[in-house]
Amino acid sequence: RMAAGSALFLALWLLLPPVGVGGAGPPPIQDGEFTFLLPAGRKQCFYQSAPANASLEAEYQVIGGAGLDVDFTLESPQGVLLVSESRKADGVHTVEPTEAGDYKLCFDNSFSTISEKLVFFELIFDSLQDDEEVEGWAEAVEPEEMLDVKMEDIKESIETMRTRLERSIQMLTLLRAFEARDRNLQEGNLERVNFWSAVNVAVLLLVAVLQVCTLKRFFQDKHPVPT
Repeated sequence: RMAAGSALFLALWLLLPPVGVGGAGPPPIQDGEFTFLLPAGRKQCFYQSAPANASLEAEYQVIGGAGLDVDFTLESPQGVLLVSESRKADGVHTVEPTEAGDYKLCFDNSFSTISEKLVFFELIFDSLQDDEEVEGWAEAVEPEEMLDVKMEDIKESIETMRTRLERSIQMLTLLRAFEARDRNLQEGNLERVNFWSAVNVAVLLLVAVLQVCTLKRFFQDKHPVPT
């Protein structure tokens, strides 16, 4: 019972956010995703705060608009240009380790004069200090008796589960972005097909009317028969 109770306590602690003893520390930066409309000929920038010595993954995708492309830049808090891409439909970039400060992400559609773009991007943070904190707590709560189940195995299993769940959420978000882009493409193709189909039908009707009028002129007798 003591082994099961210790294992349950460790599992509950790993699932709950840690509470500081001497005072509450800074709240962890949450992952985020955003979809926005970038007008033609415009540039839009976003700023994201990041802690020091962490991992930042920035992923973007153009899901709507002619060409499905955009210019992308990523700058560090010190103003150093980390990433610069031109006329790309999507991209994934990782910064590790990060600097404390605000990272600048810019999307540029100035090369397009008439087409606006629908852009989706996601920011994923992964703290590199989580493992050290977990190890410290593991030493504090480990009882003197030998446990039937090793704490290291429990930590490894829970960490693997957490990593797989986070990756599953990321993949689902990416699939939603792909689905939105494909839907926009299909709707655009449907509009073009309907438009040109209506043009073809109008042309066919016009040609049919002209043919009927031409045939009527051929069979009209303009000279009266003398009696």
